[in-house]
Amino acid sequence: MSGIDVNALLRDGRAAHEALMLDTVRLVRPGTDVYNPATGATTQPDARTLYSGPARVKPNIAHVLDVEAGQRQVVLRRYQVALPWSAMPLAVDRIVPGDQVLVDSSPDPRLAGMTLWVTSVGESATATAWRLETEDRS
Repeated sequence: MSGIDVNALLRDGRAAHEALMLDTVRLVRPGTDVYNPATGATTQPDARTLYSGPARVKPNIAHVLDVEAGQRQVVLRRYQVALPWSAMPLAVDRIVPGDQVLVDSSPDPRLAGMTLWVTSVGESATATAWRLETEDRS
């Protein structure tokens, strides 16, 4: 494979993938629930935003699961969230299952406002984006 500049291919592929990132998301590490009896609201004052910016949110249609949670039926829909390659957090903020992706805006109005839960993180030196496998638990 002499003559192929892999770094140039990755740079171009990453730029092309980033051009497809039309959604805006926040990647959040949830905090501890704190109930305020005066307002009746529960907040997470220690929640941290690990990333905020463009992303590509797309469904993994093959992974729709019906599960029972408590007394109600819940449909788990899985999505892949691609973040720019440069959106790598610091090592102390390694993304873990349970972190959340909040979809702030999207050209698809059905995605805007969704909360997706990270189930796994794909890492590869030759990837064109940083991919998170997530699920909608609503």
